[in-house]
Amino acid sequence: MKKALLLVFILSSLLGKAQNFEYQVLFEGIGDNREFTAMYALPQTIMGTRGAFELGVNIDNHRLRGGLSHLLEFGSNIDSQKPKLTLYYQFTDDQKEFIFGAFPRRNKLNFPLAMLTDTLLYYRPNIEGLLGEVRWDWGKQNGFVDWVGRQSTERREQFMAGSSGEIFYKNLFIENYILMYHNAHTKLNLPGNHIKDYFGYAVRGGIRTSDESVLQGDIKAGILFSSYRERSVTEGYITGTSFFAEANGRYKNVGIKSVLNTGAGHNFGFGDTYYRANDYWRTDLIWYFINHENVKGKFNISMHLVDWDTLDQQQQISVIYVFGK
Repeated sequence: MKKALLLVFILSSLLGKAQNFEYQVLFEGIGDNREFTAMYALPQTIMGTRGAFELGVNIDNHRLRGGLSHLLEFGSNIDSQKPKLTLYYQFTDDQKEFIFGAFPRRNKLNFPLAMLTDTLLYYRPNIEGLLGEVRWDWGKQNGFVDWVGRQSTERREQFMAGSSGEIFYKNLFIENYILMYHNAHTKLNLPGNHIKDYFGYAVRGGIRTSDESVLQGDIKAGILFSSYRERSVTEGYITGTSFFAEANGRYKNVGIKSVLNTGAGHNFGFGDTYYRANDYWRTDLIWYFINHENVKGKFNISMHLVDWDTLDQQQQISVIYVFGK
């Protein structure tokens, strides 16, 4: 922790002399009450605040930034969650973007919750690796590697990689997601630990409203596929293919989001565990109660219908305040 703070202070003193000095400060309020059935997902209440800052310099589309991000969970000690170091290089222009280092996950990846659950934004806010994206007039595609854990005597080697993007014509679009996660051994190769491999993809086509429409939204449908194996435990890969549909709508400060997965359950390394059920339907009623340029506030009530016989519910509140230059 002391070394991280020293690095940030040195970086800030150097960057303070640069002409194109940049900074960003973030406050995030988190409230997430989960009234879940234990066999599907963990019932819990998550409440806390995150503070983060970045200091950097930008010269001819080349950006270098460093900072810290820390989550304080209410009811716990200040050091129960370790501060996360943010330190990355970024190049961006109208057609492409490249980032290397430890950089914020938010607004960089937008995978379905079936593949990457929303609690990653709470407890692992940074991608630690690299990301590249190419953009055209008719679409975009990105790819990333997130190094989760380096192998040691106590820790398993873990990394995640994937790609996402879409192509579109007027209001029609096709989107794609590919994700893999590898969970290997520790150096000691302890008995009972087995290598786990996860892979999956989603492809959906749909239509969205025009930018001039009072009602903003889209509807899309396709397939979700997953494969999983635990070496020396499962007999080859366990696979699943399902119908995967979603509808989104927003009118002024209210919105609705509904996601249906039916036909097979899925097992992703960091996916929402509800999707392990063969049939799952989630609907969110959303109130965007703050819509300032620098401050966004959202409250949603979520209803989870599992296997057509279990109904769980959830309430989430989020306030995000970002300022800087």
